[in-house]
Amino acid sequence: MTNDAEKAWEGPLAGVRVLDFTRILAGPFATQILGDLGAEILKLEPPGVGDETRTYAPHHNGESHYFVSINRSKKSIVIDLKTPEGVEIVRELVRDVDVVVENFRPGVLDRLGLGYEELSAINPRLIYCAISGFGMTGPLRDKPSFDIVTQALTGAMSVNGRVGESPVKLGLPLGDMVGGVFGPIAILSALHERETTGRGRLIDISLYDGLMGMLGYLPQLYFFTGEEPVPRGSGHPHVVPYGAFDASDGSILIACLTQSFWMKFANAIGRPDIAEAADYATMADRVRNREVLEPLIGTIIATRTVAEWTAILEAADVPNAPVLSVGAALAHDHARARAMVETVDHRACGPLPVVGRPVKFPGMRQGPLEPPPMLGEHTHHVLREVLGYSDEHLATLARAGAIPASASDIPQE
Repeated sequence: MTNDAEKAWEGPLAGVRVLDFTRILAGPFATQILGDLGAEILKLEPPGVGDETRTYAPHHNGESHYFVSINRSKKSIVIDLKTPEGVEIVRELVRDVDVVVENFRPGVLDRLGLGYEELSAINPRLIYCAISGFGMTGPLRDKPSFDIVTQALTGAMSVNGRVGESPVKLGLPLGDMVGGVFGPIAILSALHERETTGRGRLIDISLYDGLMGMLGYLPQLYFFTGEEPVPRGSGHPHVVPYGAFDASDGSILIACLTQSFWMKFANAIGRPDIAEAADYATMADRVRNREVLEPLIGTIIATRTVAEWTAILEAADVPNAPVLSVGAALAHDHARARAMVETVDHRACGPLPVVGRPVKFPGMRQGPLEPPPMLGEHTHHVLREVLGYSDEHLATLARAGAIPASASDIPQE
């Protein structure tokens, strides 16, 4: 038996309760981050299949890889918002939550009487974060959007791909995941503000705005030069050598962002003669002559293995990295040392590896991650514990079709 002093720290958001209406990717990723930080996440799902991603193949013991990846440390409650009783349950829950997060198209929850104006009248301290493709205003407000749509409309896709070929979408679903990044930032700032004002506020997070904001230096490059950035594969428009080069058994990333790294690199590959050659002496020279320099470097890199070049470049203090597959990245010693792969005990799947928390708090030991919930697993428990519903009242709601007929949740201690 552990005493209180030995208990793990719950996290900086312990005591914050979030009512989570989200589904698919952007919203669930946002609430998972809040859960990682210690908030209690009440994931509200519709009856039937719940969050649509529960149906996305492949599955393991009936559980979707997609759902599992972005819904850890949450409590699943099934409530039918098509029933007046279901809507009333939500209105009662809102009295006891700090944050609502939803990622429907603008206006959907308003039509159910569950929009910001209605809910903030019930709980003036409520922080209401609406995540949508294009935000609450603007000509694209009602346009359906997914990751690839956002990538196309923000210019992100136009700079991704190989030199001289058609653009391709980013391998990561960043067009959606930006909502999961900027949503929590906005919520945390609103929680801080509430400490002073005593009131919550409405937050409007647009995936379009988020990915536009992550274009980095590219917009300013266009503003300065008037030239459209173009795809450069893994290369950089103004740094050479920079990017992936094919070794004899794989690819290695080389990034000489400074003159000193260029000098070290030229010596490391056995070509000190090119370090100060007139055509390659400065970064501007190397960029201007990249069509000659990059193939020259490529020919040299192809003569050795990734491991051999890694050792050579590490010894020379040249920024480099093997281009790892997802599986190899997950198995890397550093990923394990940083607890970026953990195992949770899932009700259906048993021991289940998942990606760990990306935010660390040195000196504090957080408890183990909680597994993603089964559909409706916590419905009866949450309504008993948060709202004080009796078994008789739960049975009445079940007969009305507002909640599942029986508690599928595991009793919580």
